[in-house]
This record gives sequence, C-alpha cells and structure tokens, in this order.
Amino acid sequence: MLVFPNAKINIGLNIVEKRADGYHNIESCFYPVGWSDALEITLADEFSFRSDGIVIPGNSSDNLCTKAYQMIAADYALPAVKMHLLKSIPIGAGLGGGSADAAFVIKALNEQFDLKISFEKQLDYARRLGSDCAFFISNKPAYCFQKGDEFEDIDLNLKGKCIVLVNPGLHISTVEAYSGIVPKRSEHDLHNVLKEPIENWKFKVKNDFEATLFPIYPLLGEIKEALYQQGALYAAMSGSGSTLFGIFELEKDLQKHFADYKVWQGPLD
Repeated sequence: MLVFPNAKINIGLNIVEKRADGYHNIESCFYPVGWSDALEITLADEFSFRSDGIVIPGNSSDNLCTKAYQMIAADYALPAVKMHLLKSIPIGAGLGGGSADAAFVIKALNEQFDLKISFEKQLDYARRLGSDCAFFISNKPAYCFQKGDEFEDIDLNLKGKCIVLVNPGLHISTVEAYSGIVPKRSEHDLHNVLKEPIENWKFKVKNDFEATLFPIYPLLGEIKEALYQQGALYAAMSGSGSTLFGIFELEKDLQKHFADYKVWQGPLD
C-alpha cells in the first residue's frame, strides 16, 4: 500500500495556559496542505523501517512510524511488514510531518489488513503518539484545543486559493520555542475571526511564537514580510516554526524569489 502523508499549517496559534502535566493548552486552526511524504507498506518476513530523502535523526526503532506499527500489533494479529518512507516534509518545521506519517500508518494498517478499527480508537492510538497526530486521522480543517489533540469542526473553506510555504532550514526545538512564552488568552475569538474576510486576519489572527522567535531569528520576520510584499492575503509562521506560509488569491510561483530555501506551493483544498 502506498500513501502520501501530508503536512498541515496553523492558522492562528494561541498559547492559552500551562498544564499541570507540563504541556500547554492551545487554540488553533489546523488546515491540511499538499506538501507530502510518501510511505509504502508491504508484507515481509520480518518488520523493518527505512527512510530516504531528508535524513531523519535518531534510530529507526524510535521513529513514530515504527511505534505506530508496534502499538497496533500489540492489539491485533498483524503480519510483519516493510515500511519505506520517502521524507520530503522538513523536520522540526511546524508542519506536523512526523505526526502525519504516524497517523497514516494507523490508517493504512487498518485499511490494508481490514482491522475495522473505529474512528475513535484510531484517534486514541494517534493521541498516544503525539499531540498533532490525531488531527491527521480525519485530516480536514479543524479548530484545535487542549494540547492540540481535541477538535471541533470549523466552517473554513480556502478551496481555490493558493499557498506558498517557505522553510529557511532553521531547526527550532519545542523547548526553545516555548521558553519565551507567557500563556494568555487572545483578545480575539479565533472561531469568529476566521469567518471574516481573509484580508482581516492580518490584524487579528496571531501565532504567539512569532513575538518571541522573530527577535531571535530576524530572517523569519523578513520572510513573512516578503510574502506580504508578494501579494499574500495572509502570512504567518506555522506551529513553532520555522516554516512561514502565505495564502494568495491566485496561483503564485515564488521558487526563484526564495531560491535559497525549501519552497512548496500549490492549491488549497
């Protein structure tokens, strides 16, 4: 079976409060985008995982894809499989690529071996692997809260608009990103603001990490401003960085403009 785990962006990211378990409660809108990895799962004599493309740090036994397989295999009589991941989505880039890979393993194993795992149980498995993972089970626009693993439907349709994602190759750890954050509630209700024309978002839809990370990494702010100069209706950093995105009314080719960085551009669904 061949699947294509896709990335997501955060449209707005409010860090609301720190939890007793050390995590943070957030408010955000997760929106799927077309930048994808490729994952092939085939029957084998023994389990194996390998990856090509962008180098994934650490051992294969620690990869979320491996952990997803082991978690399902502990509850179901799975045969051995060989997993081959072609990694294209940048790592530590605020795009949820690793989480998507793991969630797609859950969905692919369920389909390939007709396990009949309920949607809710798939969500439960995904939540065990990471806060972002559960989003990719439904993989549709959602208002996210708590640790980013609880969801409500949101009436947001950007179909027909185009997105440009720019990744300058900076790796920002979660610890570093949160170190300067003072949790607080936003003065604007994200649900309501996202119902307004997209041109209004620039003034009301914020990513809290930008205020602390842009002074440390001025390049991030420069890329965001360049996206606006190129005509973006809305631009922001995704997650805790370091990818910036711009949403445009019409198709935009900015590969040459951001020639020194990784760029993905395409339509939104």
